[in-house]
Amino acid sequence: MFEKRTKIFSSFRAKLTLILIGAMMLSAGFCNVWIYQYALHDQFEQLRSRLMIIAQIAALSMDGEELMRIPLDKRGAETEIYKKISRQLTGIKNVDPALKYVYTMTRSGTEGGWQFIVDPDAAELQSKGVTSFPGDRYDASRFPEMLQAFERPTADRKFQIDRWGVTLSGYAPIRDGSGRAVAMLGVDMTADDVYALQQKVHRREIVVMAVGVAVSLAIGTLLSQRMSYRIEKLLEGTKRIADGDFRYQVKIEGNDEITELAHGLNMMARSLFVSRKKTHKYFYRAMQSLVRILEAKDVSTMGHSERVTDYAGKIAFEMRLSEEETEILKDAARLHDIGKLTIPNTILNKQERLTDQEWDVIKSHPAVGADILKPVVFDKHMLSVVKYHHERYDGTGYPDKLKGDDIDIFTAIISAADAYDAMTSDRPYRKALSREAALAEMERCKASQFRPDVVEALKRAVLKENAA
Repeated sequence: MFEKRTKIFSSFRAKLTLILIGAMMLSAGFCNVWIYQYALHDQFEQLRSRLMIIAQIAALSMDGEELMRIPLDKRGAETEIYKKISRQLTGIKNVDPALKYVYTMTRSGTEGGWQFIVDPDAAELQSKGVTSFPGDRYDASRFPEMLQAFERPTADRKFQIDRWGVTLSGYAPIRDGSGRAVAMLGVDMTADDVYALQQKVHRREIVVMAVGVAVSLAIGTLLSQRMSYRIEKLLEGTKRIADGDFRYQVKIEGNDEITELAHGLNMMARSLFVSRKKTHKYFYRAMQSLVRILEAKDVSTMGHSERVTDYAGKIAFEMRLSEEETEILKDAARLHDIGKLTIPNTILNKQERLTDQEWDVIKSHPAVGADILKPVVFDKHMLSVVKYHHERYDGTGYPDKLKGDDIDIFTAIISAADAYDAMTSDRPYRKALSREAALAEMERCKASQFRPDVVEALKRAVLKENAA
């Protein structure tokens, strides 16, 4: 009897079964740990990048020299400059409901010791036993990323948990007229929901791994002869999804546990894909809020991005773009002018003819906008639209003088929609053109400034809009 059992366990089939069981257990662990950790890391890094962008754009709107004129004592909070900047910081905070605090600090002269300059929430914090009036000390040595804020935009690499909840902070330098960093701007974001999601994912990770091990044992014992091919398919899917290809679907035929495992992997991939899309949408909404701040500086451009988005969507419909392509196009349209955040109001709102130097500043905004979005936007169409929406079909546009089919269809559509809305809107230097005059101008510039089929699609869309 003992010898018979020994022969059974030493057979090739038994060895193969044991190997397959072990392989499936490793596959389950690899699948769950790697994919979930990748998703969590990706989500966290996007949140950090978003904070850095918000802090950087907010810091660019601050006047460093004016900020440093505030006395660093409690009397400073009574000055008009303090009140003005406090209102400005409050406006930045109100743009995004997730922002908890926005504040400015400068170095105190001691290593790691900083001083508050303006904190709109100083009175609220004082009631909680924390002071943040001008001149109040703050120990920044505990936060290595904060110490780098005078050099470049940065953000915390881990959540800060205290009695007020879970927060994540971003920082950026505030510079004076000579470009020297004289202070830093910090933004704190409430991250309770993201932190809770991470904890939930970790718990789910353990449950799914336990289920995966159980399924691996059953499948390895019952279907060892069929396992090798199917495991290879699962491993391929796991690697593709772990590499970020959340659209990939594992195709395995059958009606058993392996098929169910593949189905579960596909569901998880779709769930991760939807989650990433939601995170991107959240980022786009934050960017759109910043664009609205830009447009609010000039009544003549208020709502420009939304109108361009509407026209772009209608052109896409006329040109039979897919629903997914249209959504990407509309997201790009909402952010196409984000580079103008860095252009001074004196140039944006100037009614007189721009000088050559001022015109060069205006022409820099597409490339600047692409640079702002590049660290956190991975869609090539999005970056292309932001950078090239002022290129011309005949190759005389800017910044890179692209020509003809070198300009992708997304960029060509938004270029036409942008120009049409600009012509039909009042601007400081001229009155709005009528719909008929604007369409005539678009027709005149067809094949020189604009792609011909895009102009035709715009005309059809506008005529339908007028008929309605």
